[in-house]
Amino acid sequence: MAMKDELGRHGEQVAVDYLLTQGMQILDRNWRCSDGEIDVVARDGRALVLVEVKTRSGRTHGTAFEAVTEAKLARLRRLAVQWVRTRRERFDSIRIDVVALERFAGDFAIRHERGVC
Repeated sequence: MAMKDELGRHGEQVAVDYLLTQGMQILDRNWRCSDGEIDVVARDGRALVLVEVKTRSGRTHGTAFEAVTEAKLARLRRLAVQWVRTRRERFDSIRIDVVALERFAGDFAIRHERGVC
């Protein structure tokens, strides 16, 4: 397993643990279809939340948050529609959040941006 993959998986678990402490319910992880993947699908009250998780061990390529492009957000909007079609449940709203994690000296700094688009 590549070190980058291991960092990503660990970061995703840190993000899920954090989201749970924020009162969210995790509905799905690493949901895939032919158009792409959603890292985390959660419920926040009556809102459906698609969460893009980005993990970085440094800033040589920019911050973790900066790694989430407009193209990625547009793909997540399309994936949200596809995910909802697979479920019977309805939500009052749908939003996309980004959880950006940066590891410094073994600890993660978490930046959670709600409703980025």
